[in-house]
Amino acid sequence: MTVTHPNGVHHLAVSTADVKAQIEFFTQVLGAKLVALYWMHGVEAWHGFVELNDTCSVAFVEMKANHGIDPIAGVTHSGTPADASAPGTMQHVAFNSATLDDLLRMRDRIRAAGVTVFGPVDHGMCHSIYFGGPEGLTLECATSPAPIPADNWIDPAVVELAGITADDVVRYRNPPADPDGAPGSVVQPPLDTTKPAMGYPEEVLAIMASMSDDDIAAGMNYPDPPVPNP
Repeated sequence: MTVTHPNGVHHLAVSTADVKAQIEFFTQVLGAKLVALYWMHGVEAWHGFVELNDTCSVAFVEMKANHGIDPIAGVTHSGTPADASAPGTMQHVAFNSATLDDLLRMRDRIRAAGVTVFGPVDHGMCHSIYFGGPEGLTLECATSPAPIPADNWIDPAVVELAGITADDVVRYRNPPADPDGAPGSVVQPPLDTTKPAMGYPEEVLAIMASMSDDDIAAGMNYPDPPVPNP
């Protein structure tokens, strides 16, 4: 039996107070193509997508409330690849380049737009360049010549410091197989507040968790694009 793990990032959603500035940077500096900009489904917010490839995008969410939240380096974002930020926030994001030549071309593109960029830095498992984006984003582009060899890159000293046992390492390197049964056959478990969950109020989350998948879909489906085909 195989493990059906996520096979990539479909989209990374970033909060913004200036969706135009983010789209300007990601299209004109990084060369990603704008593919969507619409009212976020069920939310008073704009949702913009710039495409990295056919199945991977960076998305931006601009809502009125964002304008009242001040970005604070070390809290809302790290500011550099080496600095701290609050648990659960994005410390930095690394986009992929297929080859080292592609990474150098990306560095050329960024520098030609007048943006400071450092690297490539050889990390062994990858080569990386580093630069900043609008609103304090810490960005990286990286390329790896081959899949990361776990035997070389799981450091026993760090494993011990993290409170991870040898048995844990075995489990982490060999995730459990998929549940038995047809796809989609596992029912929603009872709400367990000790497990990770979205940040809805507990009473709202309890109601949502008690609803059937069909009822959730009926209330949240928005299949039609804002601009229909002629």
